Amino acid sequence: MFGNLYFAIKKIGVGFGLLAIAGNYTYAQQWENVGSVQPISAAGSSHNNLVVDNAGNYFISYYDASVAKGSVQKFNGTSWSYVGGSAGITSGTALYNSLSVDGSGNIYYTNQGSGLEVRQFNGTAWSQLPSATTNTINYHASAVSPANVLFTYSTQNSGTVQRYVNGAWEQVGNAGFSNGASFAEMVIGTNNKVYTCNVASGVNVYENATTATTSNNWTLVGGSIVDASSSGESYTSDIAIDANNNLYVAYVSNSANSRKVNVKKFNGTSWVQVGNAYFSSGGAQHVAIAVTPAGEPYVVASRWENDNFLRNTVYKLDTASQTWGTLGGTFLSDGEATYNELTIDKVNNYLVLAYTEGGLKVKRFALTTTPQACNGTDPGNNVGDLGCVKFNYKGQVVSYTTVRGADGKIWLQQNLGSSQVATSQADADSYGDLFQWGRWDDGHQLRNSATSSAPSSNNPTGVAGIGYVIGSPAWWAGSALTDQWNIENANSVSIAKGADPCKAIGTDWKMPSQSEWTTLVSSEGISNPATAYNSKLKLPAGGFRSSSDGGFTYVGQRGYFWSSDTAISGGKYLYIGTTIANASSGGPRGQGHSVRCIKEFTTLGTSDIKAKTVGVYPNPTSGILYIKADSAIENVNVMNVVGQKINVKFSNDQIDMQGLPKGIYIVELKLKNGQTFSKKISKN
Repeated sequence: MFGNLYFAIKKIGVGFGLLAIAGNYTYAQQWENVGSVQPISAAGSSHNNLVVDNAGNYFISYYDASVAKGSVQKFNGTSWSYVGGSAGITSGTALYNSLSVDGSGNIYYTNQGSGLEVRQFNGTAWSQLPSATTNTINYHASAVSPANVLFTYSTQNSGTVQRYVNGAWEQVGNAGFSNGASFAEMVIGTNNKVYTCNVASGVNVYENATTATTSNNWTLVGGSIVDASSSGESYTSDIAIDANNNLYVAYVSNSANSRKVNVKKFNGTSWVQVGNAYFSSGGAQHVAIAVTPAGEPYVVASRWENDNFLRNTVYKLDTASQTWGTLGGTFLSDGEATYNELTIDKVNNYLVLAYTEGGLKVKRFALTTTPQACNGTDPGNNVGDLGCVKFNYKGQVVSYTTVRGADGKIWLQQNLGSSQVATSQADADSYGDLFQWGRWDDGHQLRNSATSSAPSSNNPTGVAGIGYVIGSPAWWAGSALTDQWNIENANSVSIAKGADPCKAIGTDWKMPSQSEWTTLVSSEGISNPATAYNSKLKLPAGGFRSSSDGGFTYVGQRGYFWSSDTAISGGKYLYIGTTIANASSGGPRGQGHSVRCIKEFTTLGTSDIKAKTVGVYPNPTSGILYIKADSAIENVNVMNVVGQKINVKFSNDQIDMQGLPKGIYIVELKLKNGQTFSKKISKN
């Protein structure tokens, strides 16, 4: 599993940058054994499944030939041991099995037995849950939703998905939708969509909402199969999902393409090629894929040719050349490797591989990471100066670039939900998420989030578990001009106040107002998408999402950015059209627009800003700080160097800092004449 971003059987990802040389990847580090003893199984193994929990513990399930049952083992960072204390947790032979973990660390194991048997390990012991079906099954998969609900997908009735709710199994969508479930795989995104993958006259990926009932039919992602593929034997296919809910599928091509490995990605409209097509050196079997949050895929496959028969290879995509190269050597196994599994330990930064070679072997590869260095420093006082900020978004810590705009204010230089600052007007990686007015980071804002009808409480208090609201009644219909979008977190919303998604960055960040957008547009000279991109804020043309059907309009052509102000029609936004930039545009709150955040105390920084009308002394101070100003003081804030607000006593133009630890602080003043002032203070 990948933290809280998504939950999927077998597949997880975390992003790292690697050096490509002549189609292969060269590193000082190499593959190493996980644990001191290899293989980790007492005898042969098959049908391996590998997951990593949020603490970095490895769990692997497999058919254990030593007991002719299913076994589960755990690696705690030092050694492997049987989960539950001994080998063989099933009542009989259990070839086909799956393994998944929820956000609380509970392990779910499913197996082919008396139907589809299900067991849960709560940290102490295994308990058997009701079987998902008592009908005969073989291929199946399991996954856990962001709400910690267990789902299964199996060959029951030629393809059925079920969820476990309140001690009972419920059918999700229509049965028989996938024409079987050969090489069944399943992932669930933070957009609350369930995706299944199987081979049936090609590779098929279907989708449905986590809340779907039997009347909500499954649909093919992209409206067609992914590609023609081989079937039978061990010509497996596999699916993975990144942090933005983009889907990746690895599979064995058909005989016309020599049964080589291929990878495709769903771009929101259709399945597109990833890297060079059919890239393995020969035919392959036992394919598996893992993908990083940023969308960097890894693939493993075993060679299906007479030479080096079934020896396995791991591949990494070189994003610069868009070609695949081997990772850590041409082959990893010494002999025949089957039932490959690939995942990433994001806690300890390892790529982890499991496979059967005589017995069950587990290896890992230390990945070199080059994350953006970010110490939370604000931009300098010059227009265009850059800084950065770290915060938690969509369940992971992210670093965003900040910039001093021509208006003198500090802004994010990228949209919420984006992976980078825009490199062009139509840079898809910079578009980010599309929020409905008054809502926050609850998954609805993702560009591929599931759509929903309006909740019964059609205001910020009623959106728990609700996707992107479309149709009639519209989201927050009957909205009042007195409504607000400024609450600090989702726990404090009301029928008239929504949580500001910018508050995820910090309490001193907020959604910009209409007047702040107006000032920014004027000072930056923004009049169309080209000048918006060329501004210090690098505003891309992310388009908008419809409130009627959830479709997208003007993506790559025009920009739509929410403000915190209300409008008669719903909410105000900055519209950047072909020949105009209008910060007073208004539209329905149900439309999905980009969010670009502004810092409220924009002069906060480690450099002094001079103001002749204000004096702050002594500096350094041992405790009491005196303020001298020509105008009355309206508000005082003291923050540490990372922007956290500190509680201090202020009275009679004196700030009492006696109880604060030694260090550097920022004192910010707002005068009643409207002037703001910031000064760096050293506390002895």
